[in-house]
Amino acid sequence: MRHGRVPFILGFLVAPVTLYSYFVLWPYVQTINLSFYQWRGFTKKRWVGLENYDRMLHADRFYQALEHHAVILVLLPLATIAFALFFAFLLNVGGKGRGGKTAGVWGSGFYRVVFFLPQVLAVPVIGVLFATVYRPNESGLINGVLLKAGLDKPIGFLIEKNLALPALIAVLVWQAVGFYVVLFSAGMANIPAEIYEAAELDGASKVSLFFRVTLPLLWDTIQTAWVYLGILAFDAFAIVSVLAQDNGGPDGATTVLGLEIYNNMQQNRYGDAATYGVALCVLSLVFAAFTLRLTRRESYEY
Repeated sequence: MRHGRVPFILGFLVAPVTLYSYFVLWPYVQTINLSFYQWRGFTKKRWVGLENYDRMLHADRFYQALEHHAVILVLLPLATIAFALFFAFLLNVGGKGRGGKTAGVWGSGFYRVVFFLPQVLAVPVIGVLFATVYRPNESGLINGVLLKAGLDKPIGFLIEKNLALPALIAVLVWQAVGFYVVLFSAGMANIPAEIYEAAELDGASKVSLFFRVTLPLLWDTIQTAWVYLGILAFDAFAIVSVLAQDNGGPDGATTVLGLEIYNNMQQNRYGDAATYGVALCVLSLVFAAFTLRLTRRESYEY
């Protein structure tokens, strides 16, 4: 085994690396190549060099999309991680078990299922659900409550320019929190209970347990979650395409790069669509590398 280690490892790597290269890396190469052409899908490709990139960099919708990604990139990870950490802490450390041992709140197993439920819902289902929640009349869930409470007129969550993007971000947070509650719960389950019990014996409050024990020992998991949520922030296409008014409206207030890719493909401008795809890929990779570098810190052993 010692003498044949390299061939043995390579034998196992050949199939997955080949499949990954063909189904993941090769489409990226094809997209980058297509971004230098003008192609309408049914005509011959015409080489245009950097013309597609120049047109993208002079398009107002491109900068609108970047601005929206920046807002989502700040709000989505912060809100999702904050809520998920809070709920995961309650489900794992927030209560008391038998004999005074650290445990989650009563019914934590049921709450985990409830929190994870949005993850199993298809995006169209979520879209229909929140279209009803945000409906700008008395039949909408939120407006119905507010109007009965004395509000003069309904709020157009999805049709008012200043409210549309925050409303969509709220849906993204609602959908994502459950998964990260489970992820952080798994991380907290790996922290020895003796650490929590020793801290409580020393008089640590629940707040101290969270900030001085849980947060440092869960840092690697939080870092991973931040990268995943950043990538989600650069996507957001599915929710926007289902819920947003007038294809990224009103007046482009909710457009994202993924939607611009779709719009260009709808108009048979595949070269432009590929250009937006390359920009989206580069931004996602830069964000992931920057986040991993910025949040790097010494790991705690326990």
